[in-house]
Amino acid sequence: MTYQLPDPNSVFPCQYQTICFIKNVVKAPNILIGDYTYYDDPVDPTGFEKNNILFNWPEFGDRLIIGKFCSIASGTQFIMGPANHRISSVTTYPFNVFGGDWEDHTPPHLSQLPFKGDMVIGNDVWIGREAVIMPGVTIGDGAIIAARSVVARDVEPYCVAGGNPMRVIKKRFDDEMIGLLQQLKWWDFEPEGLLQILPLLCDPDLDKVKREFRKLLSSQWG
Repeated sequence: MTYQLPDPNSVFPCQYQTICFIKNVVKAPNILIGDYTYYDDPVDPTGFEKNNILFNWPEFGDRLIIGKFCSIASGTQFIMGPANHRISSVTTYPFNVFGGDWEDHTPPHLSQLPFKGDMVIGNDVWIGREAVIMPGVTIGDGAIIAARSVVARDVEPYCVAGGNPMRVIKKRFDDEMIGLLQQLKWWDFEPEGLLQILPLLCDPDLDKVKREFRKLLSSQWG
């Protein structure tokens, strides 16, 4: 049987030309993006790397890792580590970047910046419009980030978080459902297998979904 499925290697995967599968337009070697993750922008969706990933200098050593099936709304910004200033000395001013004698009398700029590690966004994460994600943050699978939030600390899987400063508002599901989802990892299914469980993934009857997930996991374990 031949299926009509979205092509993960397409830039514009559907009739709405504002939606872009961003793994196909981002080129920086330190940015890793999973299949089917999209950015929605009515102005310049393919300009995601230039407009939405700020202060990215790969030589600094941090990475932005975004999982599969994430939904990223217009204006979301990912702030990479080189956006920081030196805070270990009496001045934060970046004398070194101006060159000349200032450069000769100061340590290399990037070497003095605080290193907060990789920014990691899980799978099936929804990030609302104009949210700002700060360096070194991890956002777990299935989390929701409210519009215009500033995310400066980690968000656990399947939590709803928002605000400035961001706070966790609630868990999306009970612990059993979260555990089932983390075991199932539906985002790693082959396209045909995913197609078969789409009705479950979109079903609001969560008790029924739990029962079916238990059956699926039981059959996987044999």
